Amino acid sequence: MQAIKNINYFPPIIDAKRIPVRKLNISHNALYWICQISGWSTFTLLNLLIISSFESLQWERILVGAYFVFAGIGFTHIFRKIINKLNWLNLPLNKIIPRVIISSILLGLTIYWVVYGISVLSGNMARENYTLIKPAVGIINTTGISLVWALIYFSIHYLQNYKKTEIESLIWEAAVKDYELKTLKSQLNPHFMFNAMNSIRALIEEDPESAKIALTKLSNILRYSLKMERAESVPLGEEIETVKNYLDLEKIRFEERLKYDLNIGKAESFIEIPPMMIQTLVENGVKHGISKITSGGEININSKVENSQLLVEIRNSGHLENDALKNSKGFGINNTKHRLNLLFGETASFSLTNENGGKVLAKLIIPINPE
Repeated sequence: MQAIKNINYFPPIIDAKRIPVRKLNISHNALYWICQISGWSTFTLLNLLIISSFESLQWERILVGAYFVFAGIGFTHIFRKIINKLNWLNLPLNKIIPRVIISSILLGLTIYWVVYGISVLSGNMARENYTLIKPAVGIINTTGISLVWALIYFSIHYLQNYKKTEIESLIWEAAVKDYELKTLKSQLNPHFMFNAMNSIRALIEEDPESAKIALTKLSNILRYSLKMERAESVPLGEEIETVKNYLDLEKIRFEERLKYDLNIGKAESFIEIPPMMIQTLVENGVKHGISKITSGGEININSKVENSQLLVEIRNSGHLENDALKNSKGFGINNTKHRLNLLFGETASFSLTNENGGKVLAKLIIPINPE
């Protein structure tokens, strides 16, 4: 629980977005009114243009159009408040559809009869000039535009909520992955330091000079370990340098029983890899392979680039039984696979196999960042 308390993921993400979110709310409100005014005005102008193509356009008709714009904006704004108050935006689709259809019909009827009533009372429209077909067409017209308004409004909010949910999900997923990676690295570090300190403890009384050299190498390892806690990746060359320091410490303890060969190209040493990954596999090779062989053994590390991927092969003397391969806890297989999956997904891979000649091969394939 302490590890979780010390990790501060969400405040930086939220703080970084706080100012843009305020700006976004203001722009949404302004955009709403711009769409309201421009939408109803455009619809009314199109209707007036269509009417003018059949008959001469009187100023009374234009005034009725203005009444329609104000009524449309006013009643749809009231409808918007009702939607938010009744929380319709969070209802499932099968419940929203009938509500929208019925509301659009009622809204269309209300807008039409309010505009008609105002127009008659103000003297801009003569009742005797109205036939039965005109109210029917008018009601269908206002009901249709009300339905279009509702569809646009609900669609916009659906897309906004979908994007918001998707962003929150991505932020949560990134935070979980970040925490898992830090947890995995913190699990590796104490195990690594324990083995290194054991090597030095064996030297203090027997060979003080070698102990001094070992302390220097341990300080380098500690420096790298501290850097590892703050980095998601490190150059391969730095990782190999730490591996060399570790093997030198173990070589003092194992003496001639441990030999190693590091074959890393200069260009490959700048490629970024997850920290402590190779070190862990080497440590496992020494602990579970070479330390169990009376005559000792070798550690060989080779790297090359193929098809925009870094290939690292770690061979150590020893043999893994089938049970050992299945029970991966002692060999860090689960840890390595989990970290690779979190960082690279399916583009990275790790395998551990027995080879002829009493060798165990740990093979890493890591995609190279094009940057």
